[in-house]
This record gives sequence, structure tokens and C-alpha cells, in this order.
Amino acid sequence: MNEATLQQATQAGGSDSIGLLMMGKTAVSLLVVVAIILACAWLLKRLGPNRRAGTQHLRVVASTPVGQRERVVIVAVADRWLVLGVGGGQVTRLDTLEPPTTPDVEPPGSAPGGSFASRFAQALKQNARGAVRGRQNGRGGS
Repeated sequence: MNEATLQQATQAGGSDSIGLLMMGKTAVSLLVVVAIILACAWLLKRLGPNRRAGTQHLRVVASTPVGQRERVVIVAVADRWLVLGVGGGQVTRLDTLEPPTTPDVEPPGSAPGGSFASRFAQALKQNARGAVRGRQNGRGGS
């Protein structure tokens, strides 16, 4: 009786261990496939078609916020710098500048010069005057 019981136990235990072994192999295979998918997604993100080759011609030189959703951005395009107002779903050209012949290097901690602030204020005044004239012409013509 003891031998028959022992033989049945080893056969039953053997089938359970084979089932666990197959389940373990399946789980490891699944983990390998998931790891390969994640690695491919990472590679596509780093090297994929989202990288634009044409960014040599367009470069953001500087950007500063002027409101919660508004920014003033200086963009280098070919041999010009464009001062753009960005906000509210619109991009407005405020000014066009010649790029400096030598890069302006300011010591760290020094306050920036007032030239940009004065140009920006001047551009805002000019845009405000144009808007007022447009409103006056629109009212007078109606």
C-alpha cells in the first residue's frame, strides 16, 4: 500500500510541477514581449519620425512670459530675428531685428538691458494705435 500511494503521489506531483513550469515559462515569455514593446516605443520616441531635420533654419533664441498664457519669443530665421507675441492661439510679429554680429554675453546676475523692454513697449504702443485707428475707421465707415 505504501508503494502504490507513493507512486501515485509522485505522478500527481509531477503533473503539477509540469503545469507550474509551463505557466512560469509563459509568464517569462510575456514579460519579454512587453519589455521588447516598451524598448521599441522608447527608441521611436528618441529616434523616430518626430525628430525634424529642418530645425537648422528655425531656432528659438529667447522666450519670456508676459502673462499667464502670453509670451514674447525671439526666433532666428535665416539671417533675421523675429520678435513674436504668442498667446491666445495667435502668433503676432512685433518686430524684426538684425542678429548681433557678436553674441551678447552678460555676466551672470546682471540685469538685462532696457533695449528689449523699450522696443517691446514701443511695439505694444504701435499695435494699440493701429487697433484704435482700425476701430475708428470701422465706426466711421458704417
